[in-house]
Amino acid sequence: MPLNVHRSRNDEKIAKPSFIYNSWGRLRRHRLALSGFGVFIVIIIMAIFSPLLSPYDPALQFWGQERKPPSSRFLLGTDTLGRDLFSRIIWGARSSLYVGGVATTLMVFIGIAVGAFSGYYGGIIDNLLMRITDIFLAIPAIFLVIAIASVLEQRSLTIIAFTIAAISWPRMARIVRSSFLSLKQSTYVEAARSVGASDLRIVFIHILPNAMAPIIITATLNIASSILVEAALGFLGLGDPTALSWGNLLNEGRSVLTTAWWIATFPGIAIFFTVLGFNLLGDGLRDALDVRLEPGGG
Repeated sequence: MPLNVHRSRNDEKIAKPSFIYNSWGRLRRHRLALSGFGVFIVIIIMAIFSPLLSPYDPALQFWGQERKPPSSRFLLGTDTLGRDLFSRIIWGARSSLYVGGVATTLMVFIGIAVGAFSGYYGGIIDNLLMRITDIFLAIPAIFLVIAIASVLEQRSLTIIAFTIAAISWPRMARIVRSSFLSLKQSTYVEAARSVGASDLRIVFIHILPNAMAPIIITATLNIASSILVEAALGFLGLGDPTALSWGNLLNEGRSVLTTAWWIATFPGIAIFFTVLGFNLLGDGLRDALDVRLEPGGG
């Protein structure tokens, strides 16, 4: 008889939907978020399989085919040097995704480090770290990135990504701090302290996993903003001059916009849909990961 009771309890545990399962269910019902997820998958495929997807070498010049409008041979036309624009846009996804990924990864690490220790310890540490964060928040991010990029003698995609991360971490730090201020009062944290768990273990093992939802949402949205900042730098001529990026394609096409509109228009459309897709995905994740929508979540 006790064995049957034990099995029934296990069955109840197995039958109870998990948080991840419920979150995925809510995300699937969010059509705009699924559209953003589709854009995300397309960009990933473009970046990884660029050599297979592009019909031509992006650096190959077709003499006598300069500034040709879209046609069956060149789906999106050619640029001022006779290079296939469709191939260059596909390869440009690598640069944009690289900058967005590296900048967001660094931003997450810095933001978690600052926000976690600020929210967990409080007091002087909290005041000091938050005043530093306020200083960065008071500086217009895009102007700071432009200023840093303009004084650099050597500009590369990695340096641009580091620069974007250096000015985008304060928002993440604020979000992580807010989560830690709430979670450090939880009973499981008190239980961990009572058994002698170290502060580092409590921060990274017990509290941080429960604060991952807002971190994931903010990181997704930051990828979109990082791609947009890199494109803006490229458009202004402050990007990596050797990189094949959508921003540089915009810069190449702006001088011939009235005679060869497609050179700047199609890279702009690629940037628009990529940023829109990541923003829609971020909004969908915000709803899907909301614990208040969990059964019994309040």
